[in-house]
Amino acid sequence: MNITDIKGTITLHNGLEMPYFGLGVFEAKQGFETIESVKFALECGYRHIDTASMYLNEKSVGEAIRASNVARDQIFVTTKIWNSDQGYQETLDAFHKSLERLKLDYIDLYLIHWPVHGRYIDTWRAMEELYQKRMVRAIGVSNFLEHHLENLLKHATIIPMVNQVEFHPYLVTSELLEFCQKKKIQFEAWSPIMKGMVSHIPLIIDIAEKYKKDPVQVVLRWDLQKGIVTIPKSVHKERIQSNAEIFDFELTQEDILKIDSLNRNHRIGADPDNFDF
Repeated sequence: MNITDIKGTITLHNGLEMPYFGLGVFEAKQGFETIESVKFALECGYRHIDTASMYLNEKSVGEAIRASNVARDQIFVTTKIWNSDQGYQETLDAFHKSLERLKLDYIDLYLIHWPVHGRYIDTWRAMEELYQKRMVRAIGVSNFLEHHLENLLKHATIIPMVNQVEFHPYLVTSELLEFCQKKKIQFEAWSPIMKGMVSHIPLIIDIAEKYKKDPVQVVLRWDLQKGIVTIPKSVHKERIQSNAEIFDFELTQEDILKIDSLNRNHRIGADPDNFDF
């Protein structure tokens, strides 16, 4: 993808333009914290906001969007269905509740948050219906491994447009990335900076010094140059701004491979094959 600026986009397999850089609001508190974070990010040029029903801050995301000076059709909003809401009718009901909390006419991207065994096929059927009714502009999944996707594709009419997964220098899921690329499922990284841990990895510190950038900026740039949408989370204005300052340099292929080599198959979050929530 052509990485030009903070408002740049990639094209999903249905033709929809999705900003390749955004703000995640996981653990941002409902109310002032979320509203101010989202408003400031939009002021800085962010055009992609990623929330979820489980984050309990959809209402504040919607308030921030309405309070901003950016037109709704210029903002790409993602939300997700939580595990306890999965199932066919349950998904339809949960979607309308999310829409009501956000107070939006439509959602740009709706994701299945986790692959709940025995439920995500019915959940996907409902999501296809929402897409066909144009209530969402794109549908996808989150935390799906290759075998989850293979199972889903046996039953799906529509191939997911996105798979949002944990991805960072200690979890470089190359085989899953390659599988998604073959299926034209856009890869998206959550926890890209490992809750700030990338700032303490010697190799990344060295690469950052070479480019006169900080380690976080190097890793976010690494994501983008690998064709991966990235949504770093922050509620601090200086960090929201700093995270976005990644469009004035380019990593060499050698440096990309060096970061790839840090892989330890180490998860910060839950294992999609073994979660109980």
